[in-house]
Amino acid sequence: MKEQEIKAWLNSYKEGILSEAEFIQKVKDVPYENMGFAKLDHHRALRQGFPEVVFCQGKTPAQTAAIMQQLYAASQENILGSRASLEIYEAVKAVLPEAEYNEIAQAVFIRRQPKVIDEKRFILILTAGTSDIPVAEEAKLTAELMGNRVETSYDVGVAGIHRLFAQKELIDGANVIIAIAGMEGALASVVGGLTDKPVIAVPTSVGYGASFHGLAALLAMLNSCAAGVAVMNIDNGFGAGKLAGTINHMR
Repeated sequence: MKEQEIKAWLNSYKEGILSEAEFIQKVKDVPYENMGFAKLDHHRALRQGFPEVVFCQGKTPAQTAAIMQQLYAASQENILGSRASLEIYEAVKAVLPEAEYNEIAQAVFIRRQPKVIDEKRFILILTAGTSDIPVAEEAKLTAELMGNRVETSYDVGVAGIHRLFAQKELIDGANVIIAIAGMEGALASVVGGLTDKPVIAVPTSVGYGASFHGLAALLAMLNSCAAGVAVMNIDNGFGAGKLAGTINHMR
């Protein structure tokens, strides 16, 4: 739901295409749709600039497919479902043939009208290791679907810090940076000390036993001595992509 759609309804009402009752019904349907097992927030795009994103984990394939089908019908926006299994993707594709699947990001999505992208402002996603790429791909897909240019440089962690320094031109050119790391999570602090741009740190659950499934990286990032570093939850690539996209759109 966008302002343009509401304006279109108003114009249709003024021109007599929509009756008063039809206009009122459309406005009533804007806040949310009660599906019983879910209440879809069709007002999300109007408030936040992008439709509700479906967190697929814990939902059945049938529930996910039904939710995405209703989101598809309610707007002309891109649609995203995060933490989606192949089984969920197949259920969605059965009702929405346009659906695509990013197996690395574990995301099901539909690209519709292309977003307007400002090529001069881009989000840079850095990962400490190759094992962090699934979280990075979730962030990348999220930011792209929300209309952002995204650049990536993977496997540039502090164990071979010269690899990170070789990305200095990209780092300097970025408008927002997402730094993703497991293990001890040091990448975010180093990147934060190299740039005057906002850095969004994402700890991942990658690491041996004492990493506590990402808790060690999370605490290290929260305790970063570099200024201007914000921290997302463990493995939350979607949250990082959304926040980076919001910052990148600001003028």
